[in-house]
Amino acid sequence: MNEKMKQVLCSYARSFLVAVMTAYAMGAMSIEDLAIAGVIAVAGPAIRAVNPKDPAFGIVADIVEVELNKLAKADKRKKK
Repeated sequence: MNEKMKQVLCSYARSFLVAVMTAYAMGAMSIEDLAIAGVIAVAGPAIRAVNPKDPAFGIVADIVEVELNKLAKADKRKKK
């Protein structure tokens, strides 16, 4: 599993956990209510995942990553 996928999964997990904990603290005790809160929470990161221009997970992020890798390689060559 690559680093980008780990970041995406952590984003989903954080959103899910916070929503379920909040729903529980507000009195939602049934599994159905907690599951609905979790599904709603995952909707936000899912929307980011399908947005190709999202700076964290979309196409823009891929382009930035490639450019940063090029700059890092060029910097290593200069230091040698």
